[in-house]
Amino acid sequence: MTRILIVDDHAIVRHGLRQLLEAEDTFDVIADVSTAHDALHVLRSAPCDVILLDITMPNKNGLEFIGNLQDEFPALCILVLSMHSEEQFGIRALKAGAAAYLTKDADTDLIIQAIRKIAAGGKFLTPQLGELLERQLHTTSTLAPHKTLSTREFSVFIGIINGKSLTAIAEELSLNVKTVSNYRARALEKMNMKCNADFIHYAHRNGLVS
Repeated sequence: MTRILIVDDHAIVRHGLRQLLEAEDTFDVIADVSTAHDALHVLRSAPCDVILLDITMPNKNGLEFIGNLQDEFPALCILVLSMHSEEQFGIRALKAGAAAYLTKDADTDLIIQAIRKIAAGGKFLTPQLGELLERQLHTTSTLAPHKTLSTREFSVFIGIINGKSLTAIAEELSLNVKTVSNYRARALEKMNMKCNADFIHYAHRNGLVS
């Protein structure tokens, strides 16, 4: 039996996923929760094999949370189920420690297939994401500016384009404001930009904000 935790801040998504997964005889949904805090509470109190995780959560950066989960629960298999395209966040999520990345419009059969694959210890890549990975390996010199950022720099960048203050980002990432400011400065330099407005214009042009 594969024990599954669903984490998504939209109740209708959680309800739909629970119905889908509970129809499978070999799946056991141990809980569905809306926040990272609640997810940690469940994981610390009940055994779990697979977590279905939305990368966009209130008060927590999804990529950072994947890293947190990897540190505390190294055997946990993470399937990111996101509204964002694979090109936007798929590779980032895999690098952070996810075993699979699917968009929320994925076929139900694909979601079930991915869960079975990662629960057995494998990785699950859609053809599109596999192509993106291969392309990145061969085009490192022509990466889009935001793809040159480190995980922390990218997390700060994402916070800024979503309208968060440096103080709020610092609290979310458990860093001090000066450190966050340094990451912001490095991201601006790498992306050849001068201010937060440049980040925001870039994000809209490249479909990085919903």
